[in-house]
Amino acid sequence: MVWYKSRREIELIREAGKILAQALFSIEGVLKPGVTTLHLAEVAEHIIRKHGGYPAFKGYKGFQGAICTSINEEVVHGIPSKRVIKEGDLVSIDLGVLKNGYYSDAAKSYIVGKPASARAEELLKTTRKALFNGIEAARVGNRISDISRAVQATVEEKGFGVVRDLVGHGVGRNLHEDPQIPNFVSQNGDRPLKEGMVIAIEPMVTEGDWHVEEADDGWTIVTRDGSLAAHFEHTIAVLSEGPMILTDLR
Repeated sequence: MVWYKSRREIELIREAGKILAQALFSIEGVLKPGVTTLHLAEVAEHIIRKHGGYPAFKGYKGFQGAICTSINEEVVHGIPSKRVIKEGDLVSIDLGVLKNGYYSDAAKSYIVGKPASARAEELLKTTRKALFNGIEAARVGNRISDISRAVQATVEEKGFGVVRDLVGHGVGRNLHEDPQIPNFVSQNGDRPLKEGMVIAIEPMVTEGDWHVEEADDGWTIVTRDGSLAAHFEHTIAVLSEGPMILTDLR
């Protein structure tokens, strides 16, 4: 069941989203070779709590990190640890914030220091473009498939893979709500986009084959062929005047 949010509820989600954006900004200030992924999580949690929020991933279904930190072939759900980030690593940061009973969810990928290859840079650029093309399609009167088509076309035009085992989702009083937002055109559940829908659009894109699998830690999702992966995400509201990004600093 899809829960349509009022303008007041959307503003509450936006409040959580601004805290999230501030946490991401703070992570960017310390993200460099030699830093551990655990330190990134500590920085994010400090900012989130300082602004009256709670790191939504911490304790979620048993997950122990304040954020997800996924490196190179890791697509999503990487656990923060004492792992040291190296020059040229592709690092994806995914985090959520809970405040006043409402959630926000967003992700961003970075290349740390000098890129390992031009193709890695293109992967990041394409995944980010796919996110914003998907957001542009999130308009009243369109359908979920319009978002999916925009993302998939952007990715596959450049020869990259669209992960199919993981999808975007609704956001609100729960971190994950209906509807699902696939990054590829699916025949299942293609509902119209209506005023008040709040959704997380999150392209997960691979340099090689799109198939993924779960790592031995029971959380981290990795590319099956070991190729690089990138992940970008925003929580947005579908409004009559157009899509509104709720997880930025504006």
